[in-house]
Amino acid sequence: MTATALTVDGRPALRMERRLGHSIERVWRAVTEPAELSRWFVAEVPWTPVAGEEFEAAGARGRITEFEPPRLIAWTWDVEAYSFELTPEDDGCLLVFTHVFNPAYGPDWQHAAGWEMYLDRLDAHLAGGYLSEEDAHARGDELREHYRAGFSGA
Repeated sequence: MTATALTVDGRPALRMERRLGHSIERVWRAVTEPAELSRWFVAEVPWTPVAGEEFEAAGARGRITEFEPPRLIAWTWDVEAYSFELTPEDDGCLLVFTHVFNPAYGPDWQHAAGWEMYLDRLDAHLAGGYLSEEDAHARGDELREHYRAGFSGA
C-alpha cells in the first residue's frame, strides 16, 4: 500500500494505491456492487451505479460523477469526492483510490489510516473471507502513528 497526501483543486486529498491479485473485473464488482460494498466499505451505498445517478448513504447525498466500467467510478458524497480507478496488471490489477476530503473531518494521516483499514477489509473480501470493522481497526493506533509521522514529520 502506498498513500500520498496531495492537493486536488485546492483541497486536501489522499491517493492510495494497492496492488491486488485479482482480475480487474472481479475488483470492479467489489468496488461498485452494493452487496459487495456492504461487506467491506465504510457505508452501504444503494446505487445502481450509472453516471449522474444521485444516491443517499449514511445520511448524506451523493452523485456519481464519472463511470467508465470496468476502469473508473468517481462520486461526490456530502462535501467530499472519491474515486476508484483500476488498471490491469499481469497477475491482477492496481487499485488507485482518491479521496478529496474535508479537513474539518480530520487530518490527512487520520484519513489514510482509516482507508488502509477499509482496504484491508476489501483484501479479505476478495480472498473469500470477511474482516470485521472491529478487527480491521485493531491496528488503528499503529496505522495512525505511521501516517502521522510520514505525512507531517511529527
